[in-house]
Amino acid sequence: MAGLAESGSNPDVDLLYDINGLAKDAPHWFDRAVEYVGEYGLLLASVLLVVWCWWSVRRRGGESAAGSVAALVWAPLAAGIAVLVNVPIRGFVERPRPFRDHQGLDVLVAGKTDFSFVSDHATITMAMGVALFVANRRFGLAGIAVALLEGFCRVYMGVHYPTDVVGGFALGTAVALLLSPMAMALLTPVVKAVEGTAWGAWLVRGRGQRGAEAVVAEARGEERASVEERDLAA
Repeated sequence: MAGLAESGSNPDVDLLYDINGLAKDAPHWFDRAVEYVGEYGLLLASVLLVVWCWWSVRRRGGESAAGSVAALVWAPLAAGIAVLVNVPIRGFVERPRPFRDHQGLDVLVAGKTDFSFVSDHATITMAMGVALFVANRRFGLAGIAVALLEGFCRVYMGVHYPTDVVGGFALGTAVALLLSPMAMALLTPVVKAVEGTAWGAWLVRGRGQRGAEAVVAEARGEERASVEERDLAA
C-alpha cells in the first residue's frame, strides 16, 4: 500500500489530485463548509437518519416494531465494531496520510498524524447506511448516499486516498451485513423484553400505539359486560 502511495503514476494518486484540486479552485467559504461537513456534519447526519427512522417506526407501531427497532440499534453498533476492526488493519498496513508523501495537496484539516488506510469516517457512515438499509430501504438509501458524500469529502479535504475510502466502504458493508443475522438474533429478544416495560413500550411502539390498544381493550371489556348483562336479564 505504501509503495502504491509513493508513485504518482497510479490511478489512486491521480484521482486524489483531481478531486483535491477542486479545493484549490473553490471559494474559501466553500472549503470551510466541506471541512466541517466532512469532519463532523455527515457523521451527525447518519445518526439523525437512524433517529428519524426510529421515530417513524415507533409511530407506526405494530407487531414488527420490535424487529425494526432492533435493526436500528444494530446500525450504531455495526459502526462501532467496524471501527474496532479497523484498528489492527491500520496498524498492519501503516499507510501514511497522502499529504506526507505528495506535494501540492490542499489539506483542509491539519494535525492528522495517524495512518490513512482505511478511512474511519467512510467506515462509520457506510456501516450505518448499510445497517439502516437492512431496517428500512428508503432511509438506508439516504444513509448510503451520505456515506458516498463522506468519502468524496475525505479525498477533497486531502486527508485520504480514494482507496482509503473504498476500503472503508468495504469494511463497513462487510461488518454490517455479515454480522447482521447474529446481531438480530441477539438484539430482537432484548428489544422485545424492553418493550414489555412501561418506558420501553414508548421507545418501541410509542404512546399512540399503546393508547389505541387500551381503547380497543376497553371497548372489548364493555362489550363483554353488555353481553353478560343481557344474559342475566334473560
